[in-house]
Amino acid sequence: AQPHQPVKIMSSGGLTDADVDKQIKQMMAFIEQEANEKKEEIDNKAEEEFNIEKSRITQQERVKIMDFYTKKEKQIELQKKIQYSNIKNQGRLKVLLARDEHLKSVLEDTTQQLRQITGDRARYEQLIESLITQGLFQLLEPAAVVRCREADTDIAEKALGAAINRYKEATGKEVKVSLDKKAFLPADSVGGVDIVGREGKILVCNNLESRLEQISQQMVPELRHILFGPNPNRKFMD
Repeated sequence: AQPHQPVKIMSSGGLTDADVDKQIKQMMAFIEQEANEKKEEIDNKAEEEFNIEKSRITQQERVKIMDFYTKKEKQIELQKKIQYSNIKNQGRLKVLLARDEHLKSVLEDTTQQLRQITGDRARYEQLIESLITQGLFQLLEPAAVVRCREADTDIAEKALGAAINRYKEATGKEVKVSLDKKAFLPADSVGGVDIVGREGKILVCNNLESRLEQISQQMVPELRHILFGPNPNRKFMD
């Protein structure tokens, strides 16, 4: 704004009313112009400060929004990873369960085949004799008691003599072996015998279920390899 010339106010001694009114109007115009200029200056400064504050707040809120969505994106990504890991683990567990069920089925089929052996009397007698002899070698005691299924009593009695002779020939030691006719293996078991020594303190489980369980535990890694192929994560087979 251009600087204003000061308003000269003359002494009212020689002024008419019209001159006084004119001077008053000039003063009012000057004051009004000064007020308008001041108002414009205040408005401009207020608008500038408003724009600065608006820009600051806008930037601040933009940063907050970006932080919020960045955190959300990370949370979603983490949830995806967790969900993927859970699905992958569930799938792995299902595969392992299916494999275990298949192995269980193979062992059950083997058990049924063992039951067929007991139906072949000549073959089963040889098996009972071998199981008794093996049990005596494991005990290495001067006396032992043989337990079998009640239905196998006559077969076990017949096998005792041959088993004792084989033991004596191999070890050069005498052994007294008797058949337990009070305690028997369960009637629904597959068969085989248990050998008891030292008045019940030592037990050699040579029944067919126990033998199958021992063999299956030893062969499970090999069976898995045969049925499902090599496991890249397995370094040993036992």
